[in-house]
Amino acid sequence: MDFGRHGVRVNSVCPTVTLTPMSTGFERGKKMMAKLCERVPLGRPAVPADIAAAIPFLASADAAFITGVNLPVDGGVSASIGQPNFH
Repeated sequence: MDFGRHGVRVNSVCPTVTLTPMSTGFERGKKMMAKLCERVPLGRPAVPADIAAAIPFLASADAAFITGVNLPVDGGVSASIGQPNFH
């Protein structure tokens, strides 16, 4: 709000569970991973490239008029409010 008039944009990327070395233990829990995937409309956890792809867009000229956004990169979880996918 204070620096927008100077061309400063502030956005954030809000990822879901992402398969990284930090999530290895979670990934090995097949039952837990299956439960997670039930609640992700795209049916899988994120990989680092899924999350990383949003960042250059937000920093690009294509997003020149986007500021103050918390962008969920979560496979649709926030849009679905987390209910299981029964399809």
